[in-house]
Amino acid sequence: MTNNAQTVLEKTFGYAHFRGDQQAIIGEIIEGRDALVLMPTGGGKSLCYQLPALLRPGVAIVISPLIALMQDQVDALTQLGVRAGFLNSTLDYQRQQEIEQQLINGDLDLLYVAPERLIQPATLALFERINLALFAIDEAHCVSQWGHDFRADYLQLSLLHERFPHIPRIALTATADQRTREEIISRLQLSEARHFISRFDRPNIQYRIATKQNPRQQLLRFLRREHEHDSGIVYCLSRKKVEAIAEWLCEEGFKALPYHAGISAEQRQENQRRFLREEKVVIVATIAFGMGIDKPDVRFIAHLDLPKSLEAYYQETGRAGRDGQPATAWMVYGLQDVIKLRQMLDDSNGNDEHKRIERHRLDAMLGLCEITSCRRHALLHYFGDEAPEQCGNCDSCLTPPELWDGTVAAQKALSTVYRTEQRFGVNHLVDVLLGKDNDRMTQFGHQQVSTYGIGKELDANQWRSVFRQLVARGFLSVDVSGFGGLRLAEKARPLLRGEETISLRREAKESANQKSSQRKARNKHDIAEEDKALWEALRQCRKELADEQSVPPYVIFHDATLMEMLSHRPLDGQQMLGISGVGAAKMERYGDAFIEVIREHEQGPGQSPQQSQENEQHEVLALCRAGMSAGQITQQRGLSEQQLYHHLAKLIEEGSLEGDEVLSGLAELSASDIANIEDALLAQDDLAEQRFSYRASSELLDGAYSKGILQCVRAAILASS
Repeated sequence: MTNNAQTVLEKTFGYAHFRGDQQAIIGEIIEGRDALVLMPTGGGKSLCYQLPALLRPGVAIVISPLIALMQDQVDALTQLGVRAGFLNSTLDYQRQQEIEQQLINGDLDLLYVAPERLIQPATLALFERINLALFAIDEAHCVSQWGHDFRADYLQLSLLHERFPHIPRIALTATADQRTREEIISRLQLSEARHFISRFDRPNIQYRIATKQNPRQQLLRFLRREHEHDSGIVYCLSRKKVEAIAEWLCEEGFKALPYHAGISAEQRQENQRRFLREEKVVIVATIAFGMGIDKPDVRFIAHLDLPKSLEAYYQETGRAGRDGQPATAWMVYGLQDVIKLRQMLDDSNGNDEHKRIERHRLDAMLGLCEITSCRRHALLHYFGDEAPEQCGNCDSCLTPPELWDGTVAAQKALSTVYRTEQRFGVNHLVDVLLGKDNDRMTQFGHQQVSTYGIGKELDANQWRSVFRQLVARGFLSVDVSGFGGLRLAEKARPLLRGEETISLRREAKESANQKSSQRKARNKHDIAEEDKALWEALRQCRKELADEQSVPPYVIFHDATLMEMLSHRPLDGQQMLGISGVGAAKMERYGDAFIEVIREHEQGPGQSPQQSQENEQHEVLALCRAGMSAGQITQQRGLSEQQLYHHLAKLIEEGSLEGDEVLSGLAELSASDIANIEDALLAQDDLAEQRFSYRASSELLDGAYSKGILQCVRAAILASS
């Protein structure tokens, strides 16, 4: 079975080697055993169930909460020649019936289904009628009631083990602490499953965290310096802030789109579609966006507010750099974020135990922000993963923070909290220390306290930093029920009495060294000047193919595959199949188009790609006039059938050939064939538009005719009109 798995990996998915634990996981499922898989985003989780689905008899059922993304997931598999479908609430009754019939007929390899659909009696009854290969439970952390992505329907997935005890199950997630893992095992009845826990490290992501000073300007500097032409996600805590930031970024010249639960489902779907399929789009979102997003070239994740936990932070930042190229996880935070999150937690409906756990998680998140050592080391340590003391790719490693003896400043701050009766927020306490004369000072008589005006050696921002660090390290607590007032914690007593000292982190201004390291992070592709023309030509070819089929460009090929084409310059099918990410189905669909782009480029600077194409069309026209058949022309010119009909379509468009000469003559199509194709093409309203989809027409014709034939018929229709 191992040899079969390797063959499918190469022929279908286009990869020569498995990554990490993939081979062992796949072997476990093929042999009919259960598995629990923890693997970071971009680590190749989906292959762990997609490949066994092709080797085990029956259909694989993939349970996923990501209804809005199922179409893209199915599209990506279809590109590989895999028979895939989905069942969810977006389908009309007729389409649902068609999918169910395909299941019964054994015409599908994989079926994606939402958990709420799966647990319906009718769905379970349907599954009992068919041959099942496996169950894959994606985003398995959604079963955890303690988690930030909890889905109640996931709690019922234990029925899979009860109703289908002999069907192997694989549960997958990108992030889960020990408690969440135990909950997944318990609730999904996976006690006998083998556990596969990959390393959590994403070395290509640079982690950077700063304190809020002027958040909008900080974000703008970050984007303009490093990611002005990149796709990315900006996370905000509230819907109102999402709307405001998206509108402001548009005013600043960015293509920014909002995404939150308050927007209509249609608008959310459209904004998500644009993010996946267009370039240089920035999504501004609440945490409602991102889970399951498969876009490989997200170059940055920016947080304008503090996430609720390290689990949330890791999962959200993990959406950057899935292609392995450099990416940035950038965040600014302030004490008000802590106050707001703690207030939300206290106001929530959770029981005391739930609130205690969530406070611990928030404290851990705050601890990562305030830490003076390597951020990656601390993040990985939290998830039980080992890491070197320094990673060399976080702000703490690149520009180590300066520490200072903050004992006296901390004592002044703590004393001010005490002498103002532990009921005021940071801004008022800072005013007391700086000796400000304002209405509130007079109202409460705080000019009379002994700490009034004793802190003028620091400015307001520096004092806010002192208070924030004291909160983060547990010397002060926030009274969220008392409008954010600060209170002394028991831990503060020894520090106030002078029995302990404390070192604080100095807020540093951005240095030239920092700017240099940050700019370095944005260089995602190291492309030589002489290769840039071919790189852009390959990307343009990919975009045109994607637009024709209404799929995201990365569904055709990832950037990494184009980079390998750029490096190896394949000029025939055998060489193209040696490129990572090019399997048999994609070679058949797209290989010729990319080979032609490379071949035209290799002809040298004396002839532009357009000139080369025009010359080839001239040669094809001459051979047609000489009475050669299609097979003779392809053989003499070294063209594929698709390339030949692409040239013939161009010749029909420009009037050099009549449609009948090609369709009835070279292609040997009957009048009824031509009429059927015309009907399928004219079923679309946008026949003359650039966005016209050959794929939609091909589906109407059950794939009976090649794309080249469809291009020629379309050219004939347009030429005659």
